[in-house]
Amino acid sequence: MIPWLWEAQTLPRPSLLSQFHSADVLRLCKFCDRQSSSCNGTESCMSHCSITSVCDSREEVCVAIWIKNETSFTVETLCHNPSVLLYGIMLDDYNSSSCVMKEKNSTSGMVHVCSCTEEECNDKMVFVPSKCSPVGDSLISIILVSLLPLIVMGVLVAAVIHWYCVNRRRHLSKKWESNVKMRKPKAGGLDCRDACAFMADDDGSDSSSIHANNLNHNTEPLPIELDLLVGKGRFAQVYKAKLKQSSSAQFETVAVKIFPSEEYASWKNEKDIFSNKDLRHENVLHFLTAEERKAEKQYWLITAFHPCGNLQEYLTRHVISWEELQALSSSLARGVAHLHSDRLTSGRPKVPIVHRDLKSSNVLVKKDLTCCICDFGLALCLDSSLSVDDLANSGQVGTARYMAPEVLEARLDLENIESFKQTDIYSMALVLWEMTSRCKTIGEVKDYEPAFGSKVRQHPYVESMKDNDRPDIPDSWLRHQGILAICTTIKECWDHDPEARLTAHCVAERLSEIEEELDKLSSRSSSAEKIRYEEGEDRTTRRLRDTGNSK
Repeated sequence: MIPWLWEAQTLPRPSLLSQFHSADVLRLCKFCDRQSSSCNGTESCMSHCSITSVCDSREEVCVAIWIKNETSFTVETLCHNPSVLLYGIMLDDYNSSSCVMKEKNSTSGMVHVCSCTEEECNDKMVFVPSKCSPVGDSLISIILVSLLPLIVMGVLVAAVIHWYCVNRRRHLSKKWESNVKMRKPKAGGLDCRDACAFMADDDGSDSSSIHANNLNHNTEPLPIELDLLVGKGRFAQVYKAKLKQSSSAQFETVAVKIFPSEEYASWKNEKDIFSNKDLRHENVLHFLTAEERKAEKQYWLITAFHPCGNLQEYLTRHVISWEELQALSSSLARGVAHLHSDRLTSGRPKVPIVHRDLKSSNVLVKKDLTCCICDFGLALCLDSSLSVDDLANSGQVGTARYMAPEVLEARLDLENIESFKQTDIYSMALVLWEMTSRCKTIGEVKDYEPAFGSKVRQHPYVESMKDNDRPDIPDSWLRHQGILAICTTIKECWDHDPEARLTAHCVAERLSEIEEELDKLSSRSSSAEKIRYEEGEDRTTRRLRDTGNSK
């Protein structure tokens, strides 16, 4: 089967969306080893580093180091914890939004260093003219001689740190390899049929993410070999690829979404959404890292790969059981509820996210037949700092077939951020309808059709969708108590009045309750059947005993 299907007809994506920042978001910094630079140390200049990296911890800030040699200049950019010495230097003024260079005495001589906390702020280095007279060569020589013992000690410390880092990375790599070998499908999980091949699946562990991000701290891109084109849309192409392990010939299968240079805004928005560690959830696509491939004029997103493909393709190929419908629908609702939530399960605050392009081709099927949501190119973080103008600039986006009426009619309430969540709920209702239409429990199952089917053209325009009502729910579907409950939920989710729609959290709870109630009914039915059987068995035994006595 074709693993991924990306629907080509989406409306134009907005320009760069609003950023959000919180203390819990890992910073994005330029991260390149020392390289030649044309920057001469006056006014301001760019680092020309092509690697953007997610820092390992939230304590780390962005750092740039500029060094003047006898005949040239070099620049190094990196993430670093300001509480730890860097080349014998303690960072200060790192809370700045811009990278202002200061001359420092390092273990290898005089250098210019800056540190800051804004996203990729170490790409632009600002040099402030010194108010002091330059130090003479003889004075510098005296200082260097006096610092010689410290330099020797610094070299020794650096050697020890390097040895530790190399061995630790080697240990992590071996541990990661062993984890990949030991991974197995969950016991009792639903079978993904013949389409499911082996992969390092997204089981909630961080091993893949740690492995990739550590590799991406090098100046060289990740060792990825593109294998097969599995999806092609208007804004990007998706490849099945091999992420090679440096210590062996083994590899992890990953997905690589490649954006051309003109789609930088879409790539950056999706990268920014994925970089928020609070996004991580079992029903959201697992993100590994992002790369700027400037030599190829491309921008990459590397994520987990799911061989079962997207939900639209899966429903096209398979008729699903009631149990599979429960697993797919409830996991989709849990994923949307996590995006919309303003708090994590631990109670810690979280910035809500709206997807704004929910459809069956933007939902992937994992090999345990649960869903995970993907494609965050149009997603929006509902940061409290967003103004009405910010929200207005991100207005009518998405895929026309799945747009809520208020989006089609351009009457979205921009002063209420909940209205954005309500549009996601409408789109989710249409996806739930598509799932239900392919469940054998409804009776006669027709070939898969997206919501509204042939009532509209394959890729409808906004205007043509305004006159459509809702997909049909035949009475024959409602004979099963579980299907009846799901269809009732669907109707409440696609209500014309946005305020009347259920929240994603409510949908997830209701689908969970449906499963529990049906299990109780099944249990009571089984118990009653067992009692009737035992009573019949007792009567048979008594008749046999009476017959024996009469003889």
